[in-house]
Amino acid sequence: MLTVVAEIIAKPGCEERLREELLRLVEPTRAEEGCLQYDLHAATDQPGHFLFYENWTSREALDRHLATPHLERLASLLPELAAGEARISTFERIA
Repeated sequence: MLTVVAEIIAKPGCEERLREELLRLVEPTRAEEGCLQYDLHAATDQPGHFLFYENWTSREALDRHLATPHLERLASLLPELAAGEARISTFERIA
């Protein structure tokens, strides 16, 4: 299993639009082969700070996800909506 934590912070004034775009990813991603968990969180103390917590069956499943049209669409919108690049980290469970 591969765990992904992805943080995205909205540009000022783009918080709601980014939230809407991120929410659009949830349903199609959860239906993807290899997706075990795909949860979107919003920070309680910082409007516009979002975090995905994801679990995938393998690196290959994640790679297929990264090539989907819905993720490519988001990637094209991030320069307009996000303050800087998304911060993405992957983890393997060790205990």
